[in-house]
Amino acid sequence: MDENSLSNLVINRAIKVHQTLGPGLLESSYQECLFYELVQSGLSVEKEKALPLIYEEVKLEFGYRIDLLVERKLVIEIKAVDAIHDLHLAQVLTYLKLSDCRLGLILNFNVTLMKDGIRRVVNGL
Repeated sequence: MDENSLSNLVINRAIKVHQTLGPGLLESSYQECLFYELVQSGLSVEKEKALPLIYEEVKLEFGYRIDLLVERKLVIEIKAVDAIHDLHLAQVLTYLKLSDCRLGLILNFNVTLMKDGIRRVVNGL
């Protein structure tokens, strides 16, 4: 399955989770429920995937953590904030570069309609 097909499936599952739970919960609640939905869909999903950061001779084994990594292709960052800011975009771009992935989704569950909380982030590689 390519990145776009994966993102469509993830968005549909995120909408289901949001319709069931609504806004106002902690990010960890949405992350766990979305993880469950994606695994139930038959996808390979890694939760809290550690990303090492290497700078010259310095290696941080757990420099960053991706909320969900789907099929080793799609980076998912879960938020429950008032608004998605440029800092969130920069964070996902960093994850994309460090993981050699092309597509990421920021899913902000603190919205009335889930479609208003979705941002696609593309790594031009």
